Amino acid sequence: MPTALATLLTLEVPVIVQIAERIMTVAEVMSIAPGTIIELSKPADADLDILVNNKIVGTGTAVKVGENYGIRVTFVGDMTQRITAMGPGGQDPAGGE
Repeated sequence: MPTALATLLTLEVPVIVQIAERIMTVAEVMSIAPGTIIELSKPADADLDILVNNKIVGTGTAVKVGENYGIRVTFVGDMTQRITAMGPGGQDPAGGE
């Protein structure tokens, strides 16, 4: 394996597992306090999105691993889609920007 590629493959990138998202007004955000419940429109049994560089690269379901959370991957884009998502201006496997 070429040295440059081997070095590139050792880079660490943040992986985000997103439950859902919601748009809120600034006033709503300012009123958040301990105990506040923020309702999300995504069903509780829906797959969670796996993001790299804020681009979706796959989906999965939440699992418990010992005392931690984990994600069981149910879909992952092909290698080209994952590489594209990690680059600037890339698209996610679902075709979004």
